[in-house]
Amino acid sequence: MISPLRAAIVGTGSVANLHAQAVAVHPRAELVAVTDLSRAAADAFAERHGGPAVYDTLDALLDAEHPDVVLICTPPVVHREQALAALAAGAHVVVEKPPAPSLNELDEMRTAAAAADRQLAVVFQQRTGTAAAHIRRLLHEGALGRPLIAVCQTLWYRGEDYFAAPWRGKWKTEGGGTTLGHGIHQLDLLAFLLGDWASVQGRLWRLDRETETEDASTATITFANGAVAQATTSAVSPRETSSIRIDTQKATVTVDHLYGHGHVNWSITPAPGFEGESDGWALPPVEEQSGHAVLLRDVFDALLDGHELPETADEPARSFELVAAIYASAARDGAVITPADLASHSTHRTGFASPVTDMRDADA
Repeated sequence: MISPLRAAIVGTGSVANLHAQAVAVHPRAELVAVTDLSRAAADAFAERHGGPAVYDTLDALLDAEHPDVVLICTPPVVHREQALAALAAGAHVVVEKPPAPSLNELDEMRTAAAAADRQLAVVFQQRTGTAAAHIRRLLHEGALGRPLIAVCQTLWYRGEDYFAAPWRGKWKTEGGGTTLGHGIHQLDLLAFLLGDWASVQGRLWRLDRETETEDASTATITFANGAVAQATTSAVSPRETSSIRIDTQKATVTVDHLYGHGHVNWSITPAPGFEGESDGWALPPVEEQSGHAVLLRDVFDALLDGHELPETADEPARSFELVAAIYASAARDGAVITPADLASHSTHRTGFASPVTDMRDADA
């Protein structure tokens, strides 16, 4: 494409500001239109971000503007219908996580993108940054030896005010709880680093919040390369942290951050006897931190140049399937779920509603 990439944004909540900023700093992209259920919110958003056209509906926007790419920043329950409409209108789609409320709906979105010869990218910005790319290369090339055991923690805090939004904390409108809404970021980064998962055993917990869905989850995950990981996700943890630790035959790799990471957040500690190899593991001299701007820049470049999506934006189903497997396992009282089980699952391809163990009335 020679002309600028014409972008439109659907949904003007807080995350949409990051999308608009990414468009603004890209030299070959422009924000041409926005839409939101609230006209007042859309008007205010447009005023903050250069005055794109404002439309009352997505259909009206697509008919009038014919954007090259639609950035979907709405609650997950409407992602499928909005993505299908944008793809049918000839636009590429970039959708915020989680990409849909169910695996089947994501399958429909992927099928529609392929049929329209358009790209479907899901925003998992934690994959980005020079440190994550470097660690992934070291792991995949075997420079650190075989990955053995890992810990993945998403310990966040969301109070009752957060769950006061009418669509949050409900299976029907949010699709899942903190595992889907929060933990998916670190789980995606874990899978980005370690590759395909092989099995999951998970449990869902209601520890303190008044929700239908879980406010915490625990899971044991095995990977195709033989690594074993323990994952904990929480929305009730006052000292918030996002962290991954991977112990390999030669080293321990850690990243400790909250919502984004740079080189300072990563470390590689050699195992005894392997100190002499650590010079080859050093992070690149030029740093780029993780974030929406980096991810969307690379996606926009790929769309403009006619290339496949970058590895930071491909595999839209990998971490979504991993999260789905945690819910599916919880529905079977912690049973082992494999990718084959999930591919033909009788319930959890259409939704993630699962039993949640309520611990709020447990004896002290």
